[in-house]
Amino acid sequence: MNVIFEERPSLHGFHIGVASLDAEKSLNALSLPMIEALNGKLAAWANDPAIACVVLRGNGPKAFCAGGDVVQLAQQCRAHPGEVPPLARRFFADEYRLDHRIHCYPKPLLCWAHGHVLGGGMGLMQGAGVRIVTPSSRLGMPEINIGLYPDVGASWFLARLPGKLGLFLGLTASGINARDALDLGLADRFLLDSQQDALLDGLVQLNWQEQPHRQLHSLLKALEHEARAELPEAQWLPRRERLDELLDQADLPSAWRALSTLHGDSDLLLARAAKTLAGGCPLTAHLVWQQIARARQLSLAQVFQMEYAMSLNCCRHPELPEGVRARLIDKDQAPRWHWPDVASIPEEVIEAHFDATWEGEHPLADL
Repeated sequence: MNVIFEERPSLHGFHIGVASLDAEKSLNALSLPMIEALNGKLAAWANDPAIACVVLRGNGPKAFCAGGDVVQLAQQCRAHPGEVPPLARRFFADEYRLDHRIHCYPKPLLCWAHGHVLGGGMGLMQGAGVRIVTPSSRLGMPEINIGLYPDVGASWFLARLPGKLGLFLGLTASGINARDALDLGLADRFLLDSQQDALLDGLVQLNWQEQPHRQLHSLLKALEHEARAELPEAQWLPRRERLDELLDQADLPSAWRALSTLHGDSDLLLARAAKTLAGGCPLTAHLVWQQIARARQLSLAQVFQMEYAMSLNCCRHPELPEGVRARLIDKDQAPRWHWPDVASIPEEVIEAHFDATWEGEHPLADL
């Protein structure tokens, strides 16, 4: 199942639960068995009075988690054209239940988010009580490249970023470094990649019977004090004013055109963002525009319920399997989008992504 669980002894009979994603070759991409294992163990630890604290991390130097196993999902979509594959119903329901559980976890849950933290990795990280980034951290929601959309609760956290930055990051798949993550409220602490063992040793040595939150805060603050000199430079807050003005548009096609003006810009970060958008999925861009607008009025549970419908409907349409084929299977990097013109996608196609694909009660109604 590619997840390793440990219970490290601490003082007074307490234990620290450590869950390690262990699929290094795939950059710890989440498979359904990994999601099910994590959900089960986190539920058990939440109810175990001996577990004082939980740490979620990824093995290997390159990634905490680079997303979900979308290759298998796309293959199932090709085998069930125009339908929702059974795997999709189960995968997204279980993944969103896991993400929601992390958001609502009753004990301190620390996520060590080093290296690549993409897509499904962001879903795991963003709900954690303490989100730790390092000099190697590279966060992002790259779904516009494959014809999906930023899911796993991204409607919630992108909608809450300053100004138009959430929209910009969703449309361009732009990378977020550790400083950006702290600036934008997507991380809580900055530690060095070399400090993970010191953190775990410190957690084991805490007295979890007396003011544990204060002790945990002191431990993290002391470790971060050693690391702050290594913080990278901010990328996105310094560009917020320009991006807010650029994306102050009435509709998505206008926003697409505005970002397209950044081709060849002297600011290389923005020029790269425009290039990514140009090769991205126009339908995804419409979904990003819609999800951010709608999520501002929704609770966290309602966000996951909305995204469940969106994800299943993406599996019914041709963009997702084609995007995965081009980017991850054949790797020709030349997706042939069914709707290549952002201004010509029928409104009913966009709206249909928010329709139920099941009978009766919502499958995530109990969140």
